Amino acid sequence: MKLTEAKRKESLSRNYRPIIGIAIFSLILCGIFFPLLITGIAQGAMPYQANGEIVQLNGHPVGSNLIDNNFTLPIFFHARNDSASGVDPDITIPEADSQISGISSATGISASALSSIVNGNTQGVFWIFGSPYVNVLKLNLILIQEYPAVYQNYTG
Repeated sequence: MKLTEAKRKESLSRNYRPIIGIAIFSLILCGIFFPLLITGIAQGAMPYQANGEIVQLNGHPVGSNLIDNNFTLPIFFHARNDSASGVDPDITIPEADSQISGISSATGISASALSSIVNGNTQGVFWIFGSPYVNVLKLNLILIQEYPAVYQNYTG
């Protein structure tokens, strides 16, 4: 028995209609409703983290604890430039130590004082996984706060 062309098209239309409906429903549910729901819950439960952990200095946003903050002057610590994404805000202790002499030369702050700041702000790792690290933004904010004469242009 041979289907006519009209019956064949009607059969295809009848078979594809539920597929298209499910696709549209899934798009609305998973692409719009669910992200809005999660965003709303995050804003209500933990707004600081949901907004990117923006750090303020004298009432002005200066960076985020979660991403590289693009410090370019030689008087600041810099994030690593060889990381895969280029947005990691943390550097290892040897990377921080390698920048101390340059910062000391540019600012006049003693290398021992800079080493003390780095060592005092070392963050640990879980058990044996990874290396101890420091957050570049935190180090730079400490420098700005502890040496206001050197960093007077960055205090507000």
